[in-house]
Amino acid sequence: MSATFNLKKYGIETEVIYRNSSVPVLYELGLRLEKGTAISDVGALMTYSGEKTGRSPKDKRIVRNPESEKNIDWGKVNIGLDEHTYMVNHERALDYLNTREHLFVVDAYAGWDPKYRIKTRIVCTRAYHALFMQNMLIMPTKAELANFGEPDYVILNAGGFPANRYTSEMTSKTSIDVNLERKEIVILGTQYAGEMKKGIFGVMNYLMPLKGVLPMHCSANVGEKDDVTILFGLSGTGKTTLSADPKRRLIGDDEHCWTDDGTFNIEGGCYAKAIDLTPENEPDIFNAIRFGTVLENVVYDKDSRKVDYTDISITENTRASYPINFIDNVQIPCVAGHPENIIFLTCDAFGVLPPVSKLSPEQASYHFISGYTAKMAGTEMGITEPTATFSACFGAAFMMWHPNKYAELLAEKIKTHKATAWLINTGWTGSGSRMKLKHTRAMVDAIHNHDFDNAEFVQDEEFGFQIPTTCPNVPSEVLIPRNTWKDKAKYEATKLKLVNLFTENFKKFEANVNAEIVEAGPKAGTLQS
Repeated sequence: MSATFNLKKYGIETEVIYRNSSVPVLYELGLRLEKGTAISDVGALMTYSGEKTGRSPKDKRIVRNPESEKNIDWGKVNIGLDEHTYMVNHERALDYLNTREHLFVVDAYAGWDPKYRIKTRIVCTRAYHALFMQNMLIMPTKAELANFGEPDYVILNAGGFPANRYTSEMTSKTSIDVNLERKEIVILGTQYAGEMKKGIFGVMNYLMPLKGVLPMHCSANVGEKDDVTILFGLSGTGKTTLSADPKRRLIGDDEHCWTDDGTFNIEGGCYAKAIDLTPENEPDIFNAIRFGTVLENVVYDKDSRKVDYTDISITENTRASYPINFIDNVQIPCVAGHPENIIFLTCDAFGVLPPVSKLSPEQASYHFISGYTAKMAGTEMGITEPTATFSACFGAAFMMWHPNKYAELLAEKIKTHKATAWLINTGWTGSGSRMKLKHTRAMVDAIHNHDFDNAEFVQDEEFGFQIPTTCPNVPSEVLIPRNTWKDKAKYEATKLKLVNLFTENFKKFEANVNAEIVEAGPKAGTLQS
């Protein structure tokens, strides 16, 4: 507890403030004062986020201001808010914070590179939120904290108190409001901790391109020869699983930046999905769950306090938050050189994308803007019809600029640093079976071992990418999708459908995207004849 530190400059009079408290202190306060908090059998702090167990993207607002307005890609993701309504919500947050007997403050950094990091202050009401953000940000040393000064950004988390639905432009009792000019984020009506993490990521996504830096929703690791790989991919594509590689050091699992000097992790920790977690499938994550880890919304045995990771009765979005040094094979500080390889992961449920293919820089930009994956939708009758999902830059929910801004930065950095881009499909083959994880790992190993440098490639007629005809430890017949389909006519019809889905999705970007990137997209070609 800080005796001299106060928040009066923000209009907060609460006197008892726990600033950058130790893990045991946060455990004690959480267990004593916060409903649904318990210690697991391995020492993790199990917490309950309340009604909201995931992000509320439709309730996120960005304050319209002449200084930043022209830079933001306004629409369904970036929804505008006027200054007056923001101040109403800001005042509501302050009123709530002032009713609390004590508050928590986390002063820490976002970004491992001192040249680009931002000083962040979190003001919150729960020990759970404080421990979560102490795990997720980069904590200052005692000397750094003594000289921390004024933060660059402040999050006022009053999530235990609702927004007023009758306030103009409020669509629910939840509101996450970003004010780029005041350098603040106000949270009302949700206690889901991920809103703070992604709030900071959104700010970095706005600030970094102004400095010529590419912010990325990706995982990253580095090999024994200091060769860096970044892996983009939406949920369920294998981004976290494939970045945890015993032969390589983890830089980070979710948020990174690519600068003129190299790559750095924005975060100081990991926020891993915990659904169906086992020591066999995800040993790194499983072994990171210990004293200091936050387990969010998990179900546990009331006597033994053993977690049942298969139980999703509270939410499918169960999570574990822990400092990155809880992983054994990790790069600390989380800074490395320029990426040699960029891997786009997709889980293609249509069975027409190859398990591995090589992209040109323009194709890389096209697939980056598209951000494609697909899901298998099961029906009661056992019929499965894949559904395509497109999320620009593999993280549309967090991007403030137009996707082309990020795509141009990516293309420029790929060309300048001679990185190679790859598309890896972790989804289905034409035979109806999912790609084997051991085969996908073998393909990633082949990329890292330069096994494809002298391989023979064939060009896909419609998508234009290069498909290797051989890969160590992978049967050659699975490499060419057409060969996995018995019914070639059905293969061509399914492929045409996917080409058309890509083309249709990309129409909304064409006006603001460079012509060579548009040209790099798939063409229906002979499939229509």
